[in-house]
Amino acid sequence: MNRLIPLILLLSTYASANLAADLATDPAAVQAFIDKMHQQHGKDKAEVARLLAQARHQQEILDSMNRRAEKHKAGHEYMAIFMTQSRIDKGVAFWSANRELLEKAEREFGVPAQVIVAILGVETIYGERTGSMRVLDALYTLAFNYPKRAEFFSKELMQFILLAEEANFDPTQVTGSYAGAMGAAQFISSSYRHYAIDYDKDGHTDLWKSPADMIGSIANYLKLNGWQAQDPVAAKRHQGLMFAEPGRALKEVVLPTDKPQHSLKDLAAQGVLPASPIQSQSPAYLLAFERADGSFDYWLGLHNFYVITRYNRSPLYAMAVYQLGEAIRQQRQASADPANPPTNPPAKPKETPFVFH
Repeated sequence: MNRLIPLILLLSTYASANLAADLATDPAAVQAFIDKMHQQHGKDKAEVARLLAQARHQQEILDSMNRRAEKHKAGHEYMAIFMTQSRIDKGVAFWSANRELLEKAEREFGVPAQVIVAILGVETIYGERTGSMRVLDALYTLAFNYPKRAEFFSKELMQFILLAEEANFDPTQVTGSYAGAMGAAQFISSSYRHYAIDYDKDGHTDLWKSPADMIGSIANYLKLNGWQAQDPVAAKRHQGLMFAEPGRALKEVVLPTDKPQHSLKDLAAQGVLPASPIQSQSPAYLLAFERADGSFDYWLGLHNFYVITRYNRSPLYAMAVYQLGEAIRQQRQASADPANPPTNPPAKPKETPFVFH
């Protein structure tokens, strides 16, 4: 009997923890969601209720949201995550394995191959790490227990339910990131519905197993968000003018909602010049990324830089995509020398147990 007491206590503690997790979500908020799903999208209330009853509040999702790298890391720390030789090598291999698809996408959408490859590299290392969290749990937790973005994630949960019906998959089985992003391209549900395309024309839109669909969908996303073909993304500039300097109207802090507003001509008139000449009519904004020694790298972010931030609102993210893409492009050009061939095999996308229709 004495040996059973610790087991009973353990089971009691486990049951209490599960109960606390279940009670973390306000039943009234869940019912309001069900009602809205019926009113806005005509979904059967009982059907939605049955699905949500299978969702679970996950504290680790909230913990992950609160320690995002974009939020807590300095520029040099964030870049160090992605600017690794392994990620560059795998990007070169992915490009080589999918050269024709990338060239086709560049012709049709105007998005350079290195940008598409870099997004896949930053997001999931070319499909290797697409996330192990149930998307249903992620969106459920964030919709009902993450107040500052509850409205956004509530809409994404609705979009996920609609996507499951359209794509004919079991929404309780899909896994992704802690924020509910899916596939090698890490599309959230609304993006999957509105931007993902069947680029290989096999009757399915699959961002897990089809490199063609990954490539075409990323290119389509950027194009529809305003990508300008042949225009640069960013340019390094001479040591910058910080916004705190007296008499300077320019600023170095870029918020997620900011758009480039300064013409290159106006910037030049104020002494802000790119380190190398660039040809563009796009407006720009000023960027400063902290180095390990406390100094800064100064950049101009142009319109296409802003477009990349529509994929992820952080300027750090956009700069990581730009710099990784350039590193991959440069290494691929260098490895075109027969005396220096690529050594890594093509990266294979992660398998998934279902296919989108």
